[in-house]
Amino acid sequence: MSNAANSSEQNQPTAAWQSLSELTLMRLRELVRTPEALFWTFVFPILMACALGIAFRNTAPTKTRVAVENAAPNAPNLAATLSRAPELDGVLMSPAAAHQALRSGKVALIVRASSETAFEYQFDPTRPESRSTRLLVNDVLQRAAGRADVASVKEATFTEPGARYIDFLVPGLIGMNLLSSGLWGFGFAIVLARTEKLLKQLSATPMRRWQYLLSFMLSRLLFLGPELIVLLGFAYLVFGVRMHGSWLTFGLLAVLGSLTSAGLGLLVAARTKTLEAAGGLMNLVILPMWILSGTFFSATRFPDFAQPFIKALPLTAMNDSLRAVMNEGAPLSATTLEIGILAAWAMVTFAIALRIFRWQ
Repeated sequence: MSNAANSSEQNQPTAAWQSLSELTLMRLRELVRTPEALFWTFVFPILMACALGIAFRNTAPTKTRVAVENAAPNAPNLAATLSRAPELDGVLMSPAAAHQALRSGKVALIVRASSETAFEYQFDPTRPESRSTRLLVNDVLQRAAGRADVASVKEATFTEPGARYIDFLVPGLIGMNLLSSGLWGFGFAIVLARTEKLLKQLSATPMRRWQYLLSFMLSRLLFLGPELIVLLGFAYLVFGVRMHGSWLTFGLLAVLGSLTSAGLGLLVAARTKTLEAAGGLMNLVILPMWILSGTFFSATRFPDFAQPFIKALPLTAMNDSLRAVMNEGAPLSATTLEIGILAAWAMVTFAIALRIFRWQ
């Protein structure tokens, strides 16, 4: 009896890991056989990168339109003087048409001439392009009136690698995809299994809840490699986006980000009973972070008082760390803060989800 008991205890860990591997394999098969999951994981990020990369590609600067009110006698000469500048396009307009064009954003500034050397600039100071146009217009008109430079300057232009919008966008898309896949891939699948009574059947088996939840995380990690290869390969081949840091460091941060997203997905699905409630909760978690966490534009555009909250969000930590490694070549030690934030979110969410999870 004693030998049989010892043998049974020794076989328990083996049986547990066998159950875990079978559950993980089952999850992988479910993902591969679900066209919607494959689309959102592999195709959607590529479509986003393609559309935004083309829309915001670096191109030669275009001329900024400036309205010149045609009431002044010298208005045609004034518009011609502005148009000779490589950055400006002077357009004659009536006062009413000029104000309408400024309100609708079709011109950046209005010039009203009261004499040959007296001008009034009308513009919206809250628009950055209007402020820069005001400086350009004033420089052109002052030079035309005879102003001479008193200082000698030289220009040295260069283009830094990793400074294009597509270089900024690709790490953000990877972070966004990690978050979305974790939440929808885990949370939705668990809630669906609960609504279809599959969890109730599994609860009657010797399987532990940690085995069931961990199988989702392991299957997500196995899916992560192909996901990164597809998006990074597309960005390199189509837009020339390069990795300036360590591939290993980038991969470790992606794994940590994926685990954090999985923890959030498990927490959302721990007790949710309907697909509608799950969808609402996931959108509540995902959408604010898509906007705040620097996926499509820098998070520094938000006010200073909001920055501590934004920095503490898991997607912000993902985007900042992936972007630092990919575009700046930062080592792993330079992302200690982001690693701490992601690890804290992963441990807390998974621990809470494991504690409050219900089979039914």
